[in-house]
Amino acid sequence: MGKKKVVCIVQARIGSTRLPAKVLSLIKSKPMIVHTLNRLKKCKHVDQLVLATTNLAEDKPLLDLAASENIESFSGSENDVLDRFYQAAKQYQAGVVVRCTGDCPVIDSEVTDLVINQHLKQENDYTSNAVIRTYPRGLDTEAINFEALEQAARKAKEPFEREHVTPYIYQHPDFFSIAQVKAEEARFQPNLRLTVDTQEDLDFISAIFDELYDSKPFFSIDDILELLKKKPGLQKMNQHVKQKPLVQ
Repeated sequence: MGKKKVVCIVQARIGSTRLPAKVLSLIKSKPMIVHTLNRLKKCKHVDQLVLATTNLAEDKPLLDLAASENIESFSGSENDVLDRFYQAAKQYQAGVVVRCTGDCPVIDSEVTDLVINQHLKQENDYTSNAVIRTYPRGLDTEAINFEALEQAARKAKEPFEREHVTPYIYQHPDFFSIAQVKAEEARFQPNLRLTVDTQEDLDFISAIFDELYDSKPFFSIDDILELLKKKPGLQKMNQHVKQKPLVQ
């Protein structure tokens, strides 16, 4: 068996419901999605990075942005995100798909690499650090073998399985070999929100960037946790925000 091509596909769209156009929100004068992509560019185990958006006219700015950042892009179904991932994976000949989302501007390439490394070593169908939450929300990484993604794309029927890409896989441990990567004690923060769904989330993340970015643009999760020990008040900015449920 030759080495599988690892393609990291980052999903993003402009029409988000709670904070429209959030992925283009400026943090330190760069669109949030650019921070996400630049951080994922640093992953040692990723062979190709692809921005996957919808084929709606309103999302064309994301395709233009990807081109300006020298990042490959793909446009597909708005609501059938599973099909969007599957078609993008086919186009870029992925052996392993790494799924990340564009609203995670402090995603840590080292944590993403940990997930990919475990996935490749154990030869799982699916490996995640987000199904059983131990890391802060916003470092979410899923690694999926192309064959498992293809099977899900063919068999998943429920709307939430199509919209959220991977539930069909991780809810069928009888069909797929599944592994979880859990945070070590120093990083165990399952209730910390480092993703952006609301204005409060954006304010919190912007405050983190204001503290850390100028001296270390690729600050790590450890740097963030150290900052929050020193300035615990920052976290109050978005503590009350609730994640939208998987099934509406």
